[in-house]
Amino acid sequence: MEQGKKIKIQDVTLRDGNQALKKPWDLDQKKEVFDLLIELQVDGIEVGFPSSNQTEFEATKTLAKRAPRGLPIAALSRANRSEIERTWEALSYADTPRLHIVFPVSAFSIKHVLHMSEEQVLTRIVDTVAFARSIVGTRGEVQFSGEHFGDAFENFDFATECFLASIQSGADIINLPNTVERYRPFLFVDMVKKVADRIGNQVTVSVHTHNDLGMATATSVECAYVGATQIEVALNGLGERAGNTNLYETALALHQNGESIGIRFDRIYPTAKRISELTGIPIGEKTPIIGADIFSHRSGIHQDGVAKTKSMQKGAYRTFSPEFVGRNDSETISFTNQSGHKAIQFILESKGLEVTQGLVQVLFEQAKSISTKEGNREITESELVSWAKHQLIVI
Repeated sequence: MEQGKKIKIQDVTLRDGNQALKKPWDLDQKKEVFDLLIELQVDGIEVGFPSSNQTEFEATKTLAKRAPRGLPIAALSRANRSEIERTWEALSYADTPRLHIVFPVSAFSIKHVLHMSEEQVLTRIVDTVAFARSIVGTRGEVQFSGEHFGDAFENFDFATECFLASIQSGADIINLPNTVERYRPFLFVDMVKKVADRIGNQVTVSVHTHNDLGMATATSVECAYVGATQIEVALNGLGERAGNTNLYETALALHQNGESIGIRFDRIYPTAKRISELTGIPIGEKTPIIGADIFSHRSGIHQDGVAKTKSMQKGAYRTFSPEFVGRNDSETISFTNQSGHKAIQFILESKGLEVTQGLVQVLFEQAKSISTKEGNREITESELVSWAKHQLIVI
């Protein structure tokens, strides 16, 4: 990544995330999510699709008015003059508005969805981006997204021409979407690099990736190292189908690699929990960063490493500390038939009990036997503490 370039985190939860919910949020819920994003200190927020219906229009208008000074507030519009006007009517209340226009650029979509020629597509992009620029003026920004850019292998030169034309027509930001994830990340990253190299420093290059194959975060993060300086993300990875690029994973991955990311990491966990409540979508126990089980260790080899590095900044089996992302839990070791002696010692010492190696051996054999006999179940902390205290009394 070019030295000194900060990666901007552009959140699309209130538009792309909300439109995919089984029960989209009402205005009060949208205001709460908006405020959570402000607390996270994201670099920009896309708040809705105001030309789609009156509810979206009112929500966009309300959130635009609610936005703090200087924070880019985006709203999506199709490449249609009347819809752009309607979008601007709601969005113009923002201090720093960003009018976001989307139109397909892949050969497949042009032929099978739009039923247009390439010339007609280019004309539409030039006309609508120029129109958006004329009504936004110098007050805000215009972003152009070439939908299905990730599919534009066979007409890559034309897709690039679309982006260049949008810049000449007044776009400040070009957004390169992997609208449906079909291929390995490197192929999309390479496409982004070629466009970014062609454009240079004329405008901001943004990426927007979906998670159909489970690689959206990796794809987006790698794009930051080939010229993209804005990444569009969503809270809890919300979005159509398998969701959008996950905000938490993206920000933390970039941070772990030494990049300057402006969000408040300590707000991640409480935000994720609240979003889960607002959507009714549970957080999987193995979900990176926010899952309930990600600081648990059950393998004997892992437990040994955890015990030896528990007070160090870098853990043997820990990428970051729980408190860094706003969690109030800690690394835990629990006992199963996969665990070793260290699990017994760690658990008891964490409860303030001083134990000898002899006692550890006795309790290890007891726990191993019971776990195996009872279907390889996990032995709880309270059971181990109770057994230990009993043994200490007997001794």
